[in-house]
Amino acid sequence: MAVCGSRTSHTGHFVGNMAARRLHYCMSGNNSTVSYSNRSIENVRKANISLRNKCQPGNFMLSQYFRTSVAKMTSQGFRILSPARFSFGTTSPGLSGDNSKEQAANTVDSSKGKIRLELNSGSFYLPHPAKAKTGGEDAHFICGPAQAIAIGVADGVGGWADHGIDAGEYARELMSNSISAIQEEPKDSIDLMRVLEKAHMRTKARGSSTACIIALTDEGLYAVNLGDSRFMLVRHGSAIFESPVQQHGFNFPYQLGGSSAGDLPSLADVFKVTVAPGDVLVAGTDGLFDNLYDADIMGVVIHAVEDGLGPQMTAQKIAALAQQRAMDPIKPSPFSDAAKEAGFEYPGGKLDDITVVVSYITSNANP
Repeated sequence: MAVCGSRTSHTGHFVGNMAARRLHYCMSGNNSTVSYSNRSIENVRKANISLRNKCQPGNFMLSQYFRTSVAKMTSQGFRILSPARFSFGTTSPGLSGDNSKEQAANTVDSSKGKIRLELNSGSFYLPHPAKAKTGGEDAHFICGPAQAIAIGVADGVGGWADHGIDAGEYARELMSNSISAIQEEPKDSIDLMRVLEKAHMRTKARGSSTACIIALTDEGLYAVNLGDSRFMLVRHGSAIFESPVQQHGFNFPYQLGGSSAGDLPSLADVFKVTVAPGDVLVAGTDGLFDNLYDADIMGVVIHAVEDGLGPQMTAQKIAALAQQRAMDPIKPSPFSDAAKEAGFEYPGGKLDDITVVVSYITSNANP
C-alpha cells in the first residue's frame, strides 16, 4: 500500500522498474502529499533484469543535428524534440521521425564583438526499450538564435505511469514552454531563471519532470538545473566542469510538477561557466549519467573529435554506449555505485530513457 507524507520528509525509493522511478504526487483534501510505492529492491532488480533479457538496443531512435551557419538560418529558429515525434516550431504540427537531420543557426558574439562563438549541436534519443512504442518520457530542444542559443533536456518522472499518467507529456510541454519563454527574453540579456519559472507556470499537463536549460551567452555558458539531468564541459579530453545532482534522496530527484507538492523553480542551481573554442558540452538525462562514468563519456568525445565526427554522431555514440551499459546486468555503473552507497544491492546498469545533446563550441574572428 502507498504511504503518504509531507514534502518536508522525503525518502528515496524505487517505483516499479528502475526507470519508473521516484515519486507520485497525490492530493488529499486541500493538502498536497507525496505518496511512495512500497516495492522491494529485489522485485525491482528482477523486473529490470527481465527487461534486459527481452529488449535489445536500438528499437526506437531519434536524432537531430544543428549546425551554426548564419547563411542557413531558418525562419523557425528552433526545433523541439519530443520522444514520439519531432515538432518543428509553430509552422509544422509534427513529424514522425526516423533519424532525420535539420540545420539552424546558433551564433553569438563574445564580449566587445571581437570573437563570434558558435554552438554546433546535435542530439540523440533512445527511449526505455519497454516504452519504445509510446516514445518514452524524456524531451529536449535546441533553440536559437533570435533571442539566445540554448538547449534543454527534461526527464518526466516515470512513477506517474502507476496512476495512468504519461509524465512524458509534462516534460514535452515544459520544454515547449521553455522555448516560448526564451523567445520572450530581451536579446543579449536572457534570464534563465525567469525562463524556467515561466515554463513551469504555463505547463498544465499532469506529471512532473526534471529540467536543465543551458544558453550560450557573450560571457560563456549560462545554465539552470533542477533535478538529476546534468551537463558536463570537456576541454582537451578532461571534464573541467560538471553540474551536480539535486535529489531529496537516492533515486528521488528534485522535480517540477503540476501539483503544489512539486519543487519550486527557485530551487534550481544556477551556473555560469567560461568556455573556449574547442570545448565540448555534453548534456543529458539521468539515463546517460546513471550508466556512464565521466571517463566513458570523455573517451567517446575524444575519439569522436579525433575522427572528425559531428555532434550528432557523437551524441549517437554516447547514447548507444549508455544503453549498452544499461543492459549489462553485471558491469558496475554510476547508478549501482549510488545504490550501494544508499544501502541497496543493485548490480549492473539501469534501463531508462537516454537523451544526449552534444555541442561543439567554436569561434570565428569578426571581420
